[in-house]
Amino acid sequence: MGIRSQAAIFAGKTSQWLLQTFFKGGSSYPGKLALKIDPKILDTLAKDYEIIVVTGTNGKTLTTALTVNILRQEFDHVLTNPTGANMEQGIVSTFLSAKNKGAKNKFAVLEIDEASLSRVTKYIEPKLFLFTNIFRDQMDRYGEIYTTYKLIVDGAAQAPNAPILCNGDSPIFNSVETVNPRKYYGFNHQPDKEQMAHHNTDGLLCPKCHHILHYKMITYANLGKYYCPHCDFHRPELDVQLTEMVRMDNVSADFVIDGAEYGIAVGGMYNVYNALAATAVAEHYGVAPDKIRAGLSYDEKVFGRQEIINIEGKQCTLILVKNPVGLNQVIDMMGLAPYPFSLVSLLNANYADGIDVSWIWDGDHEALATMDIPEVIAGGDRHQDMALRLKVAGISEDKLREIPALDDTVQAIKELPTDHVYILATYTAVLQLRKSLAAQGYIQGGMNGA
Repeated sequence: MGIRSQAAIFAGKTSQWLLQTFFKGGSSYPGKLALKIDPKILDTLAKDYEIIVVTGTNGKTLTTALTVNILRQEFDHVLTNPTGANMEQGIVSTFLSAKNKGAKNKFAVLEIDEASLSRVTKYIEPKLFLFTNIFRDQMDRYGEIYTTYKLIVDGAAQAPNAPILCNGDSPIFNSVETVNPRKYYGFNHQPDKEQMAHHNTDGLLCPKCHHILHYKMITYANLGKYYCPHCDFHRPELDVQLTEMVRMDNVSADFVIDGAEYGIAVGGMYNVYNALAATAVAEHYGVAPDKIRAGLSYDEKVFGRQEIINIEGKQCTLILVKNPVGLNQVIDMMGLAPYPFSLVSLLNANYADGIDVSWIWDGDHEALATMDIPEVIAGGDRHQDMALRLKVAGISEDKLREIPALDDTVQAIKELPTDHVYILATYTAVLQLRKSLAAQGYIQGGMNGA
């Protein structure tokens, strides 16, 4: 190790200790500092790790957490970036935090931002890639879905021997050849039935002949058993299959994958996909079903992913939303609740959220008007946009309140008429809300789970 690398590691670790000890932070800045001193520091830090990269639009954080939980049933040293700091500096900070010097069989399961993947794989060599899905998200930053897919394919190509575990139900992952070998996971839980996806869905054109894709089974959005009636393009054979949905409600699900029954303590079809993806990784490494089951059943909620926070007796479920497909899945999940609930919708438009908020008009807010929701709060920096969207969706004005300040929002939550509250928030709104809740003593820390 050269002097420059040693200096970068020392500076990074020192700043990390200071920030974690005195400010409860340190997820990105130590890595940024180390990179300034040695731009190739990742090459040194990541040496001797079996690196698994998780990327895609939705589900990265929970899929990463589930994968880590499973692998820790089998292996002693599994490093990850649990705060969701998934850009280059966050990855460096993750390796700086490692405390397994000299250990053998070291794993690193890394959530990596789609646009950052090529910069990260320039210095590290993953042994496996996991692609969750590609949906329209932060158009100002990523562009269209095909642009995003090219970003991650190009990033994976820098480690050409690493297989890609793809969501086989997503047509885009079968749209172009890759230098990396591919394996597929997906759903085979229903009999074939001729159908087409909703018209307001991206990614429905056949990449070969550009006709509209048909389906024999749809889970949600453009995911399912697709085929083109005008050419030979169709869903590939699945290597890992979910063959039965045993039960699903708003807080949990049970299902069968490759003959073994598993369960997770979060609700919604989109989270079952996350569990399926994590199981595909586990099967790749030969982890036995009983250990997969133990890893999936781990009930520690991940930051902003159906995280439960008690606010003066109100059971508040905090959920990150950032694009139409993810929002619609959350709304579907909320619709499974067997009790009335109040709703808080917090909309920000900072860089990390995406500065274009037009995506809220593609979300199915109209479904909310059919649910038992006695009161709705619109908040965040763009509370007026959120309130207008909810009014157009059919939420009556006597149920709707606009509250710009987050501290006032927290106070209003205490006065809501239901015991259950769903809080939907964009990324920086989640951070700001958690900071406010931490200051008032409802949670510990602004980034980690309660």
